[in-house]
Amino acid sequence: MSAEQIDTLVVGGGQAGLAMSEHLSTQGIHHVVLERNRIAERWRVERWASLVANGPAWHDRFPSKEFADCGPDDFPTKDSVVAYFEEFVTEKNVPIRCGVEVHKVTKASDGHGFDVSTSHGDMHARNVVAATGPFQNPAIPPVVPAQDGLHQIHSTAYRRPDALPEGGVLVVGAGSSGSQIAEELRASGRDVYLSVGAHDRPPRRYRGKDFVWWLGVLGKWQMKSPPVGAEHVTIAVSGANGGRTVDFRRFAANGITLLGMTQSFVDGTLRFAPDLAGNIAQGDANYLSVLDEADAYVAREGLDLPLDPDARDIGPDPDCVTTPVLALDLAAAGITTLIWATGFTQDFAWLDVDAFDADGKPAHQDGVSKEPGIYFLGLPWLSMRGSSFIWGVWVDAKNLAGHIAQSRR
Repeated sequence: MSAEQIDTLVVGGGQAGLAMSEHLSTQGIHHVVLERNRIAERWRVERWASLVANGPAWHDRFPSKEFADCGPDDFPTKDSVVAYFEEFVTEKNVPIRCGVEVHKVTKASDGHGFDVSTSHGDMHARNVVAATGPFQNPAIPPVVPAQDGLHQIHSTAYRRPDALPEGGVLVVGAGSSGSQIAEELRASGRDVYLSVGAHDRPPRRYRGKDFVWWLGVLGKWQMKSPPVGAEHVTIAVSGANGGRTVDFRRFAANGITLLGMTQSFVDGTLRFAPDLAGNIAQGDANYLSVLDEADAYVAREGLDLPLDPDARDIGPDPDCVTTPVLALDLAAAGITTLIWATGFTQDFAWLDVDAFDADGKPAHQDGVSKEPGIYFLGLPWLSMRGSSFIWGVWVDAKNLAGHIAQSRR
């Protein structure tokens, strides 16, 4: 049986793949989107029940479609996000095939295009867009071996407090996911410990504007690369409870015990770096820097935005910061669950082409790989800071579709 001929194959039916489809259609390019599960699968099965988007609906969307079930300043639920993408597929007539897994992509033997092996047969594509996103394999550091009576999961497996075993919980990682999960667990009555590493901690709102607006007017979303030394610094921001600034001092006041970076585990005891105070101070500095830049922008542009003097009130450090816990006997502390909010690793094992550097990372310029005809989309910092966000992936997809159209001409 001969292979199906396709001009451009898009692998992945999440926000990246759907954005790519819209722009390929605009360019009149024949294409197919393959999704191994369902549309926006990770939003369905790898998110906790109460999750909402970290940005308001006016921002975290494609420019060509608004959310139907929430206001522009609301934070869409995960179910709203799934419905949004399903509606998008119908409205845009996206040529998507669900339940089809791509096994292997290789360069065609004649040097023209790519041979694609899938669970539903073979294809031949002139171009392939890897739109599988940044959240592929949950990363759990090999710190704590399996222990009797200790339930260990990645944040993608967390659903709700009552789904966990009885007892205390240690959350490792205080970015957006870890901080939200820790706060929800504490509100449910659990004893909660939170391991806090280096992080950025922007204000949720300032002078009447959401922080995503400030990052836009201040040119932060368009940054081409992260500051040197901050490539892996996480961001602590939340749309939960109507959207509030993540405040680790408030966490401590509400009963969460803050800890430094998780380091090692010996004989039932976890040890933590003595860096908690420094990490909290770094987050404060990032927070205040956004306020300073925002005030300077208001003055420079002559904007009439209300003052917000209370935003600069930062309380004293709690006891768990001034006298940090450096070692914790998990059993003695009553901890029965470890939740690793420690990010993800990428997996492009299916893409067997010369599109990677010596470290196995995608080698590309703004998503255009060094292998002609292979493209990447949806990765963090693909062309700018905003590249992995819903609106940002739409911008990158437009540029890649333009590149494909130009190469065809």
